[in-house]
Order: sequence, then C-alpha cells, then structure tokens
Amino acid sequence: MSHRHHTPPAATSPRALRNIGIIAHVDAGKTTTTERILFYTGENHRVGEVHDGAATMDFDPQERQRGITINSAATTVFWKGVQINVIDTPGHIDFNIEVNRSLRVLDGAVVVFDGVAGVEPQTETNWRLADQYRVPRIAFINKLDRTGADFARVVRMIEERLGVRTAVLHLPIGEDAGFHGVVDLVAMQALYWPSDRAGAPMETGPVPPELLPQVEAARARLLDAVADQDEAALEAYVRDGEVPEALLRSALRRGTLAGAVVPVLAGSAFKNKGVEPLLDAVNAYLPAPEDIAADASHGEGQGAAGPFAALAFKLVHDEHGAMVFVRVYQGRVRVGDVLLNTSTGQKERIGRLYEVHADKRLERTELVAGDIAGIVGLKSTLTGHTLSDPAHPVVLESITVPEPVIDVAVEPRTQADQQALSKALQALVREDPSLHLRQDPETGQTLLSGMGELQLEVSLEKLRARHGVEVNVGRPQVAYRETITRTAEVTHLHKKQSGGPGQFAQVVLRLEPLERGEGVRFASEVVGGAVPREFIPAVEAGVRRAAQVGAAAGFPVVDFVATLVDGAFHEKDSSALAFELAAAAAFREAAAQAGPVVLEPVMAVEVVTPPDHVGDVIGDLMRRRGLVRSQDTRGNAAVVGAQVPLAEMFGYIGQLRALSHGRAQYSMHLDHLGELPANLVAKATAH
Repeated sequence: MSHRHHTPPAATSPRALRNIGIIAHVDAGKTTTTERILFYTGENHRVGEVHDGAATMDFDPQERQRGITINSAATTVFWKGVQINVIDTPGHIDFNIEVNRSLRVLDGAVVVFDGVAGVEPQTETNWRLADQYRVPRIAFINKLDRTGADFARVVRMIEERLGVRTAVLHLPIGEDAGFHGVVDLVAMQALYWPSDRAGAPMETGPVPPELLPQVEAARARLLDAVADQDEAALEAYVRDGEVPEALLRSALRRGTLAGAVVPVLAGSAFKNKGVEPLLDAVNAYLPAPEDIAADASHGEGQGAAGPFAALAFKLVHDEHGAMVFVRVYQGRVRVGDVLLNTSTGQKERIGRLYEVHADKRLERTELVAGDIAGIVGLKSTLTGHTLSDPAHPVVLESITVPEPVIDVAVEPRTQADQQALSKALQALVREDPSLHLRQDPETGQTLLSGMGELQLEVSLEKLRARHGVEVNVGRPQVAYRETITRTAEVTHLHKKQSGGPGQFAQVVLRLEPLERGEGVRFASEVVGGAVPREFIPAVEAGVRRAAQVGAAAGFPVVDFVATLVDGAFHEKDSSALAFELAAAAAFREAAAQAGPVVLEPVMAVEVVTPPDHVGDVIGDLMRRRGLVRSQDTRGNAAVVGAQVPLAEMFGYIGQLRALSHGRAQYSMHLDHLGELPANLVAKATAH
C-alpha cells in the first residue's frame, strides 16, 4: 500500500463518520496503535514512538516524560472516504475518568489486548464501562511479534473473563518474531507485511496450504457465531453450508452493533502489521452516529435536522483560555449562537469552534450531529453538562464520576501564592471531575483528593508547570469516609435572643442508611407549611455542610438519606441562616445515634509473579489485611487476585520487588468501600 493522503470528502455524508476510542490496559499498545492509524491515514508523515517521547497523541510534556497517556487526546483522520474521529485514552487506573467520559460520547471502540498478557485488570474495568454505555467494540490482539504471544489463548481469555461471543476474523501467520501476516477469514485470503518498515505495502495472496485445516475450522466457527444471531446468514448457511462474503460482512456489522459478537483482529502495531485491516474493520463494523438507536437519555434520533443537543465531556485550560469538548447528538450550531446549559439553567454564547488534532486546532464555522469538537467562549459549562437549543431544552444522561480514594494536603510555598494556588486548584477541579477539593475541619488545610498517587502527582506537577505555583505537599493519606448503619430521628430547636432580632428554627430530621455508592440524598415530608418552602433549601444546605465535617471521626459522611419530617418557625425570628444552623446541629445529633462507622477504600489487587515466589506474595498480602480471592496461571507466570485495604498498599511496589527479586508486578483499582475495624479507627483519625 502506498503512503498517501486521503483527502476529506467535501461534505461528510452522515454515513461516512465514525467516532471511536482506543482503550486498553496500560502498556498494551494503545498509543502506538493510534500513531500507526495517523501514519497510515496520511495524517502524519513520520511515525511518532512512545518510547522516544515523540507520540503525537501524547503531546503533554508529562506524558512524553513518563511514556504513558494521561489525557484522552482527540484527532480526526480519513480512511477510504470515511471520517474517523479517534480518541486515544489512558490505560492507567488513576486516569479512569478520562476513559469514562470518552466512552460516554463515543459510538464505538477498539479494545487493544497484549498478545502475551491477554485480558488484564484495567482492560476488564474499561470493558465493563463500555458495557455500561452500550458501546460496540472490536478487539485488536496486539504485540503478536513478541516471545510468548498466544493469539488463541487471548481469544479464550476474552470469551471467559469478559463473557462475550467472539467472531475471530484473523488467524496469525508465523509465531513470535516470525509473525509476518494474517489470514483474513472473511475474504479467505492471506495478508502479508514482508517488511517492518512503516508504510511498506501490504501484500495479498492465497491461504498457505499448511494452515488450511486450521483456517477451515476457524472459518466454520466464525460462520457459526454469525449464523447464531443473524437470520439471513443462518438461512444461507443452512441452505448452502456457506455464507456469501457481502452477507457475512453485513451480518457481522449487525451483530457488532447489537453487542451480540465482538470481531477479533490480529497484528503488531509497533512492527506496522495489521493496521490497514483494523482501519477497514472500523469502517465496516463500527457504528456511524445514526446507527446508534434513538435513546431519550442521549437525546439522539433526529440527526442534523432536529433541535440542537450536545454533551460537554471534557474541559481543558491552556494559554488561550478554556475549551470545552462536546459531542453533538442532534442539530447544528454556528459561531455566535446562544445555547442553553440545561444543567445550570444559564445561557452560553459560542465564541469559536475547533476541530481538534491532538495539540493542533482547525477552526470550524459550524458543528453538526455526530461531531466531536471543541468550543471556546463557554463560561460555566463543566464535564457532564448538556447544551441545547433554548427553545427545546433537553437533559442528556450525565457522566458517572468515581469517588476519590486518596488525599494530599496542599499549601503554597509563600503567602503571596495563596490566591494563585486557590485559582489554579479550582481550574484543576473544573478540568478533572474525579479530583475533589475540601478543607480539613480540624487543621484548616486544603485537601486535594483523587483516584491514586500518580494522578495527584501529575495534577500537582500541572500546578507548577502550567500555573506557575510552587506548593508544599503532605504525604498521601487514605480518603476515609463515614456512614450510618441504622435509622435515627431527632428534634432540634435553635433559639437565640440577643437584644435585636432573634433566631428561631425547629427541625425534625430523620437519617436512614443507603446502599454503598448511593451518595447523599435529601427529602422533605413537611406538610401544611410547618417549615416555609423558602427555608427548605437552607435545611438541605445545613445537612450537606455538616455531612462534610463528619459524624464520629471527622470524615465526610456518605450513603444516607436525610428527611425533613416536621418543624416550626417564628414569623419574625426565623431565617434561612437559623434553619441551616438547626439542620446542621440536628444532623450531628442524629448521626451520633445512627451507629456511625468509618469506611476505607478496599482495592482489587492483581499480582503477576514467577511461580516460585507465590507463597511469599500471598503471605505478604495477608499481612496487609488482604483477602486472597483467586490464584491462576498466565503463560509461565502465576497470578494472585486479592482484596486489600488501600491503607496497607503504600510502598507496596518496593516490598514486592524485594520479595521477587524485581520480577513481579502488580496493578490495582478500587473494588469497594469496606468497614474499617474498630481497633484501627483511632489510627486513621490520628492521620
């Protein structure tokens, strides 16, 4: 294949657009795959390598320095007349919010698997997120040129661990370093890449005779998988024992869009093998925007003709100001138009529109349904907000944000930096909804909370590099929470008389526990105006403020519903402030009676170790209050799965390396919030 520019079609027809994401576990080769896509589609004239710090999509200086993806980067390419908007997402669990918000707005995804390691923990987490947002997927088994790569084993792992029906479209030709091509089971031909050089032409040929028995068996399995869920393919298969290529392709597309099958392709992105068939599969099997079923929660269905509706899924600050990334679901919008932010009720004017190519921008005059692009000039729009036509307001399904698990105390190096720090921290939190800011009620320190040490480290580096603020940082601490275990109801009277107008407010407040992850809810059962309607928001504000301070140990209280049952007021002396103070005091009393307990983040930990160190690894995990859940083999390594409290995992990598002579590795992500044993509460509060 010659390396040439694919000129964009003059007007992108609705069917010639794909919005896709590249997702995987850290180090499976996502960014390398994306860089090859840019090269083969003519977007780049030279290939950027992650290990050289030259990847186009990893344009943030920290990404180049660390050799990992931190932000989801967007770009637009054209392949055989189809516009493909590609988002390269991070694989590291600390930056999971980037995957989450990207999957919410994408129509399809390419999931990259390491041909040696197979299904890894973060692949599983991202797969479940894609399930949640109903995103059709293609699997690309990468790194098949590496020693120990096993295509068939990874396919089995995908089926068993992810619980899906695969449609294997490729069989590798050659093993390990000898991998040089694939058999295309749809067209029944061999595809070869004789050279590792980027841009070297792909060659086609007949199926190698020595592979025919394997190929015929694999082709039969593919036809079975497709015929099981497509009536037209089944009829042809029963009648002729074969399915014509055109029908097979359309049946595969229908099955992929319905989530009934996952097409599996093979390759080695680093060695420039398998990229063109992957791009062909994106065009052939992943959905165009209008293929996604009309869904009230997404507001889709009428294309460019309907009233405007878009979801803001990312906010970035740079030297030009703030840019909001949006996915347009319906209608069209031009520069200068006024939109309604239905999440806040405020109107926003569009300053500029940009098509984004990693760190470069191309100005646009209008956006239409299906576009993913950047808007400059929006003042109050954040991640998860809906922008719509003011005459036809609609609220789209928002983006779920995980709870933070780790805190650090942050303070400016000099008093003069105080204001700049406050402004910079607010900008960080606006950009990344998985970061939280709060004041420690006892020490008055500013606490920045996030998903892991790496995320906080990267955020603090942004403070220095981008905002020019030098900070002192405390040691990372576990983000403990509190909750209640039983129902309690109290009556509290707040009454003050001091010469002038007094303060009077009485509330009857009931607290009830909720399931884990349900958050904080407020309800009112007041009837007959016992508490005037204008004071009820003040009661809610008092409850939420008191919940942040904690019930027993000073940690924010979560997973409860507070109900205002009754109350009393005074014509002259009652005010919003009086009701807020009364509600806060009532909350503290009720929480103390409701069996408060401290919750700690418990992590799902996966350790991959040589078999002769398994006993040491398990013993060490159990000393860390770990619960070993599984023990497995993966190739010639042993895999130990456990649940371990985050508090016990600080500094774990050093200990693990010492135990295994540097040969073991681990990954972890939040599994659940568990009750902290009573004998450890004092230690937690001391920190």
